[in-house]
Amino acid sequence: MIRTVVLDVGETLTRDDRYWGAWADWLGVPRHTLSALVGAVVVDGRDNADAIRLVRPGIDLAREYAAREAAGMGEQLDETDLYEDVRSSLTALRATGVRVIVAGNQSTRAGEQLRALNLPADLVVTSGEWGVAKPDPAFFERVLEASGAPAAQTLYVGDHPQNDVFPAAAAGLRTAHLRRGPWGHWWADDPQVRAAAVWSIDSLAELPDIVKP
Repeated sequence: MIRTVVLDVGETLTRDDRYWGAWADWLGVPRHTLSALVGAVVVDGRDNADAIRLVRPGIDLAREYAAREAAGMGEQLDETDLYEDVRSSLTALRATGVRVIVAGNQSTRAGEQLRALNLPADLVVTSGEWGVAKPDPAFFERVLEASGAPAAQTLYVGDHPQNDVFPAAAAGLRTAHLRRGPWGHWWADDPQVRAAAVWSIDSLAELPDIVKP
């Protein structure tokens, strides 16, 4: 029985097009260049931010985030960034009686913007607000605190094996790997991902049937 569903943000609820495009513009490289480097780190199973580090070795990401904010080029999220199945699927999940939480690796600013969208969720929170990011086990400790349910009754949904599926499974949570975005598509049929994920899904619309008693 699943009592709480926790969802990642990037390439689970929101498209990352704007995110990577803004970074390319800030770094002064063609968007295609950064997009190709994102693909390279996907194939290597590396951290997302390594695509930025390949463009500018030694970059201080926290400092660059602050500089972007100061220049009026900080993160932006609005309704157009949401995948089409988000609102209907989260609404259907809540109708089953489960608690719905959004918790991903985003900044404090992104958390504010996500909450401003009034998503059908009981809690929206980011790693920037918690002060700990995936795949750190402490992030999933916070997830379970917010869940209000045991790990075996908490489902974590995400696209990224290293950040979502593997650490969530290691923390004892049930897991669903979403075939969406570059990480979701490339790693969908990997044997290790298949073994770690209890469910493999192509859409959030599949979740209500999974959690029904």
